[in-house]
Amino acid sequence: MPPRSTTHAVGIDLGTTYSCLSILTPHGQPQTLPNTEGELSTPSVVFFEGDDAIVGTEALRNSVTCPERVVMHAKRHMGDPQKNWVIDGRVYTPVDVSAFIVRKLLDGAEQQLGVPIKRAVITVPAQFSEIQRQFTVDAGKLAGLEQVDVINEPVAAALCHVLSDGMWFAEIANDQTVLVFDLGGGTFDLSLVKYNQNEVRVQASGGDLHLGGLDWNKALESFVCDQFSRETGHDPRLDRESMQSLAIEVEQVKRALSVREKASLMVQHAGRRKTYAVDRDRFEALTKKHVAATESITKGMLKANRLGWQNVDAVLVTGGASRMPMVKSMLDRISGTTLNTMLSPDQSISHGAAYYAGMLMSGQSLETSSLNREARAKLARVTQQSVNARGLGILVRDLETGNRVGHYLIPANTPLPAAYRQRFGTVVPNQKRVSLHIVESGTGEPDQPVELGTCVVDELPANLPVGSPIEVTIRYDAQARVHVEAKELVSGRSARTTIIRRENVSAQTVPEQVVPEEGWASLDDAISSIPSPPPTKEVAPTPNVKSASKSTFVPAANNKAPQPRSKMSTGTKPQPTSTASPPRKPKPTPRQAPKVNLSIPLEEADRPIPLCNQCGEPLDLRGNCGSCLSGKAKVPTRRQVKPSSAQGPGKTAAKRRVPRNPPQ
Repeated sequence: MPPRSTTHAVGIDLGTTYSCLSILTPHGQPQTLPNTEGELSTPSVVFFEGDDAIVGTEALRNSVTCPERVVMHAKRHMGDPQKNWVIDGRVYTPVDVSAFIVRKLLDGAEQQLGVPIKRAVITVPAQFSEIQRQFTVDAGKLAGLEQVDVINEPVAAALCHVLSDGMWFAEIANDQTVLVFDLGGGTFDLSLVKYNQNEVRVQASGGDLHLGGLDWNKALESFVCDQFSRETGHDPRLDRESMQSLAIEVEQVKRALSVREKASLMVQHAGRRKTYAVDRDRFEALTKKHVAATESITKGMLKANRLGWQNVDAVLVTGGASRMPMVKSMLDRISGTTLNTMLSPDQSISHGAAYYAGMLMSGQSLETSSLNREARAKLARVTQQSVNARGLGILVRDLETGNRVGHYLIPANTPLPAAYRQRFGTVVPNQKRVSLHIVESGTGEPDQPVELGTCVVDELPANLPVGSPIEVTIRYDAQARVHVEAKELVSGRSARTTIIRRENVSAQTVPEQVVPEEGWASLDDAISSIPSPPPTKEVAPTPNVKSASKSTFVPAANNKAPQPRSKMSTGTKPQPTSTASPPRKPKPTPRQAPKVNLSIPLEEADRPIPLCNQCGEPLDLRGNCGSCLSGKAKVPTRRQVKPSSAQGPGKTAAKRRVPRNPPQ
């Protein structure tokens, strides 16, 4: 038995319908560990019986007789503060339910390993918001983990593909591009991944958080319920026990139709029992719209990135619902290439998460690591880079509607980590506190912002004059989690920042803000913008955003006007994030030109700053990190130039004129 202090590389696939846990062996190979019942995959179902929470197959069995005590598909509700389950007077949130599932997986693994597990990587859909990611981390910690990292599910699948047995020593002459098609029980994830021998890099991502195998099940359930109701006059949808029994039947029929042409489905309700024969053609006809949705998202992502199927070397298929022949047929038809189905649909995600856990461990001096020296050295050479699925920015006010809309500073599909810096100025003497509303772009239509919370910057230095510059940095880290920092530039002191989360995290147009108290200032009232050029078919237009007539917080003097960002939605083309050339000024048409108040100049909202994966410093114009290149002088880019007090507030090294009289 290994010593009690042994640290294992642990990856957890926390799925909507099934979950599993994998580790890396000492030689760096992934291995899925069974739960306490000996099952490699655990149903993501929790049955509450008194003070006990029973997870897995036993909970699934009780879902028919006690549906009011069983919680299923909690992952689909992660991040929704209005969703909870009340059982025996106790309230359970999606985080609570997910924690019970993670704990079940950990119990089985610890029983096998003989040591406690305190650190793990948990997979999340690429389309998860920052709030959903944080709630997933909270679930892991509530289950007893001390450190939780997250990785996008398609990236985990790509890591499993690249690092699986036989590819450790593969000599890859050129970069290979794979399309990862991950259709799980509750979510659909799509990523375009480029890789070579030592790097896995995501180019773009797409998908739908509310499209998965469950939707195929619901289509079949609705069909047989309609049939049963017409023939008997009784609707099974009115009884929870009948529907839970039918749900289990439908899941089995869906699996059966993946391997044979026909299957039988039994419906029991109101003392009646009927059996229906369902063939594959009927099932495909009932779910045609769901297949079409995955096809549309797949084509849209390639089109948005101006790529054709000739640019894709392989289509990597994973996720339990990808077993359905109709899905494979669709991919065969539109891609014209042989699908790579070598990965296990059930275990490849957790295997990739275990690889990522090993990569994180290999970068640290862990004498207690379960990996041998050779495996750690191999994993240390591999890097992975993801992109953000959602734009990140702040709220600005649209004077035409009076509503606040999202102004996205870091567009979707920006390589991570990435950051955006912008300077603002204080508006009253001796100002002590400012606030900033942080938002992510939504995934629905219309694409409205989802407010993450308010970043409160307080404890500013005493006796600051009006217009004192505050530099705000908003960034995504490598795991697509949001960080906000601020610095007072006159004194060089760093100001404290905290994100105050809102209870309501659903997509919404944020209502009018209450007037701040004296000594407070709000950034969102002061942002103005010049409209984008006429949109193409591939890019959604940005709302015409205007500055408020009376600002409670204004940017520092002589700053530049921000350029608008196009709203990002699934299948649209993001704006380039390279810093190699300055952004072009938009050319608004008279029809689009808003009345913009530029009496107070604003800083230009330039491109996001790509950061080095190793040290976190900004990259230069050629994408190299000056800090990491030994013996070479660091070449600062336009965005890397730091203001000095000698320049005065608001002045920058790269000067640019701001038009005082924009087109009306």
